[in-house]
Amino acid sequence: MQLFSSSIGRKILMAITGQAMVLFAVIHLLGNSSIFGWLNGGINAYAEHLHSMPAPVIIGFRLAMLVCVCVHIWFGIQLTIENRGGRPQQYAVKSVQKATFASENMIWTGLALGLFLVYHLFHFTFQTIDPATAALKNLVPLHNAMVPNVLGMVVAGFKNFFVSFIYAGAMVVLFLHLSHGIQSFFQTMGWSCDKSQPIIVKAGTLVALGLFLGYVSIPLTIFAGILK
Repeated sequence: MQLFSSSIGRKILMAITGQAMVLFAVIHLLGNSSIFGWLNGGINAYAEHLHSMPAPVIIGFRLAMLVCVCVHIWFGIQLTIENRGGRPQQYAVKSVQKATFASENMIWTGLALGLFLVYHLFHFTFQTIDPATAALKNLVPLHNAMVPNVLGMVVAGFKNFFVSFIYAGAMVVLFLHLSHGIQSFFQTMGWSCDKSQPIIVKAGTLVALGLFLGYVSIPLTIFAGILK
């Protein structure tokens, strides 16, 4: 329990849960990129493969990610309040870093991503935003079976300017959040020093940029009519 009561303990839990979500974002992007056709059957086959997994596995994974999100947000709010109250930030390895827009607005980009996550779940997971194009209500043939038309749902969604704008804007926010969050993980865990920190910062920015470009390419290519 001492881990939860100390500032450094909460920072470590935030760092770990944050990187767990980064790992999920990478895996999720790999799956979503199947919409470009590298997987036989495309994103419909990818979605069908996920849904064919045992229910306990899916439920357990979703609960684990929900815990990570809640812990990350809760401790993020607590630490922001503490820091603005005059308490010094604590890291396992102390290093003076130049403040950036991303570092000074982590709480706001994090909360914005939380709101976007809720929207995204209702849009493509629960499929309640636009029921007419819901994949579960529109089946298509795939490998001698009828499966939900995830491709049709995604394409129909991103043909709408406002939907594409929301997703593209959210990915900009994701880039800002991760460009600082990834490098701060290593600093919080004490896995960096003055010599390695600039390299870690650049590597974290590149990972954030890669995720941004990967995710934003889907709504933009659909809206532009490149991907149909």
